[in-house]
Amino acid sequence: MARILVVDDEIGIRAAIQRALERAGHEVTLAVDGLEAARVIREAGADLALIDIHMPNMDGIELLITFQAVAPAMPVLVMSGGDRNRRLDVLMDATSMGASGILTKPFTLVELRDAVTRALAAGRQADAG
Repeated sequence: MARILVVDDEIGIRAAIQRALERAGHEVTLAVDGLEAARVIREAGADLALIDIHMPNMDGIELLITFQAVAPAMPVLVMSGGDRNRRLDVLMDATSMGASGILTKPFTLVELRDAVTRALAAGRQADAG
């Protein structure tokens, strides 16, 4: 179906998302941080990126800005469980900066699949328009 890049510094979260998306028929590439994700997008591209906000080396907001420069038509879903105080303001910031959608951790597999389906559909509509 779609080529999806999953970016999260937590191995368990990456693995769970990968399993769910592959079961739904998607091809999944994993990255452990924003630097690796930026390299993947430049070299191979993707139909959708699902990125964590809080990561080492390059956080999700910086990565979102990078993606907008390198692959402006690619939908990006951002996810976070909040900062140290569990504030989720950063997800709203990402949306105002162009993220296609948000997922608040913890999320269910149904929420994940629904968000991916919506983001891919919106990306296809943007490409057609």
